[in-house]
Amino acid sequence: MRVLYNILTYIVTFHLKLASLFNKKLRLGIVGRDETFDILKSKIFPDDQVIWFHCASLGEYEQGLPVFEIIRKEYQDYKIVLSFFSPSGYEVRKNTSVADAIVYLPFDTISNAKQFIDIVNPKFVVFVKYEVWPNYLFELKKRKITTILISALFRKNQIYFKSYGSLMRKTLKSFDHIFTQDDNSKQLLNSIEFNNTSISGDTRFDRVSNQLLIDNNLDFVTSFKDTKLCIVSGSTWPEDEKLLIHFINTHKKNTKFIIAPHNIKSSQILRLKKSISKNTILFSEIKNLDLGNYDVLIVDTIGLLTKIYSYADIAYVGGAIGNTGLHNILEPAVFGVPIIIGDNHEKFPEAKIMMDYGLYSISNQEQLNAHLDLLINSDKKRRELGNKNAEFITKNTGAVIQITDYIRKYL
Repeated sequence: MRVLYNILTYIVTFHLKLASLFNKKLRLGIVGRDETFDILKSKIFPDDQVIWFHCASLGEYEQGLPVFEIIRKEYQDYKIVLSFFSPSGYEVRKNTSVADAIVYLPFDTISNAKQFIDIVNPKFVVFVKYEVWPNYLFELKKRKITTILISALFRKNQIYFKSYGSLMRKTLKSFDHIFTQDDNSKQLLNSIEFNNTSISGDTRFDRVSNQLLIDNNLDFVTSFKDTKLCIVSGSTWPEDEKLLIHFINTHKKNTKFIIAPHNIKSSQILRLKKSISKNTILFSEIKNLDLGNYDVLIVDTIGLLTKIYSYADIAYVGGAIGNTGLHNILEPAVFGVPIIIGDNHEKFPEAKIMMDYGLYSISNQEQLNAHLDLLINSDKKRRELGNKNAEFITKNTGAVIQITDYIRKYL
């Protein structure tokens, strides 16, 4: 099975390199991986003590960040290597101060795994959530390097729990310990006779809770919102925007709307702006303008959404009307905001639980209109649901303490 996996890895790598000639995002990853070993050799030396953090993309980075920050602060004699699989993580966080060397993870071949680990020679390794790469993990296991998986979330239909999943089951068992988000994940691991597990919860709760400790003020949002009720729609996709645009264009009350699309390609942003009949401004156009005169603000940049949620009276979080995947509902929840999402959220356990708190799920225009109208017209309902969401965040923090306590035993 491992031989077949390695053959497929080479085939996939070849086709990705070929496809990268026509795809900018793929090209970033291919070019970046070509530079990985040179970057590591320039920053990591044989006498260094090293901790290695690995994330698939930006979401997993944000999930692991509270752990990374504590380890960075407490173990300043160690160098930190941070690797990403996806350009959407690397390109956004390639200059983060949480690590000394930030690189793309080379494709999971035996030779890449050996060379990477030869250079880094980590004392301790932390993978986040879904990252399970056989050749890297087998090589770490072979060298007896302690490796953990944090914020892990498993479902019964994954390959680890299928009759044909023996290679991936063996790979999972290469971890010294797995910290799961929930009991179901722990039970699934137990069912394949992996028992070095703990239910720590989701580190994202700790991450978003830390947001309350910083200054979330944004002058341009303060000017735009003024004293009006404001609906913030974050990480939206065209399927979300179709419903939101209809509501915005037909809504009669003096309400402000902020839309932060997931895709900020200029062509898509301009299409979105043209489809809105109300007075609309882009973030890239705001210089020297009186933002109070506008009804809709489209945020055509990244990195501001979390702070923008602090201004929301109502939040809509995108991704679950279509099949792209629900985005982070914990970010607005920590600010005590009622939240609306699409109904395709079965893979997101926090959404299922939050249905009993301050979360509404919708599947069509009529439901969106009804929930927004209810929340717009009732201060009491907004406060009630928002307070429940904030309470949910508070109740679920603590994963970082459990994980960092474990790491301290080995450093």
